[in-house]
Amino acid sequence: MIGRFWTSTQGNFAIATAVAVVPLVLAVAGAVDLVGTSDDAAQLQNSLDAAGLAIGTKYQASMTASDVQQLGLNFFSANMSVGNAQEYAGSVAGFQATASGDPSGYTVSVSSSVNRASFVGTLASWQATRSSSVKVMPGAEACVLALDPSASAAVNLQGSTNVAMTGCVIAANSSSSSAISRGGSAQVSAACMSTVGSTSGITAPNATLACGAPLTGQYASFDPLANVVPPAYGTCQSIPNGKTITLSPGTYCDKTISGNITLNPGIYIMRNVTIKPGGNGSLTGIGVTIFLMESSQLYINANEVVNLSPPSSGPYAGITIFQDHGNTSALTINGGSGSVVSGFIYAPDAAITYAGNSNMSAAGSCLRLVADTVTMTGNSNVKSDCAAELGSREMYASRSITLVK
Repeated sequence: MIGRFWTSTQGNFAIATAVAVVPLVLAVAGAVDLVGTSDDAAQLQNSLDAAGLAIGTKYQASMTASDVQQLGLNFFSANMSVGNAQEYAGSVAGFQATASGDPSGYTVSVSSSVNRASFVGTLASWQATRSSSVKVMPGAEACVLALDPSASAAVNLQGSTNVAMTGCVIAANSSSSSAISRGGSAQVSAACMSTVGSTSGITAPNATLACGAPLTGQYASFDPLANVVPPAYGTCQSIPNGKTITLSPGTYCDKTISGNITLNPGIYIMRNVTIKPGGNGSLTGIGVTIFLMESSQLYINANEVVNLSPPSSGPYAGITIFQDHGNTSALTINGGSGSVVSGFIYAPDAAITYAGNSNMSAAGSCLRLVADTVTMTGNSNVKSDCAAELGSREMYASRSITLVK
């Protein structure tokens, strides 16, 4: 009987065919999975590249890790087709976006993966992981920067102003059609102007730009002091009476300081303090950083003399006035004859009004104005090469974005 079984040919073809079909089906399924996963990976890579580039156009150092993650996720999801977004909902949850660096250059990194169910349900799912990296580099050196994203005349040059900024760029992050505005008899010369929006009144002979014409429709410039953390509050120090006042570094609270004010070199923390020399008063501080915290305010009138410069070393090198985020008090420096101001004057959420004069910067001042909006009147001569005076702290206009991976 056994011999007859082995010699029988009935059913052998069916069995052989069934045995042969199993690896064939697996091979076809594998090919389908491979092609599908490859398509998914290409879609994933394109979406990651788009998300990384989009983050690069909008990134500011003031953004939190959560801000960067959400910004990237929004662009990533938008670049996945509706069908893919539904099919790979789990992959979107695995999206990661980070940014690191400093104003001299940032790196944006994004990554995610696709899990694709196998064509044959009993087999393990297929996975593809992809990443993308974008380098964000600053543009040319800037001396004036308005941070407001939409204000008209965010940088405003008016009156009989004569502003000379050899080698320096005037920049505005506003998307307004008049983000940088010149009017009246104002004269301005600079290396260039750079704005997210456009400009108004920047024409010859009143405006002379080494770059030829303003650069409009640019990416936003970096906030150069976004990473600076003010010092901790100390015990409130007393302020002497009289019209001639000399203060030592420390914390001062809930006062109006007026008269002839001298600040010894060091760090000053002002809490709800108004600095207003008044009359023919003066404000002198060589090698100082003044932190205007809470609702503190600085007001220098036209008939007052101001002589301020920053420390050239230490954590606050190059910073003369730092008005804290959230403090919207207008900052006014209208120094009279004999005044000299250098260093970073920073008020990210407030307006700065700065009026120079013929004596204020005859040789060119290492001045950097950064504010929500900036208005310049009077005569100002600002120079660009200030590495030593500003403790190697720099400010740049616009940015370039490169996909590196």
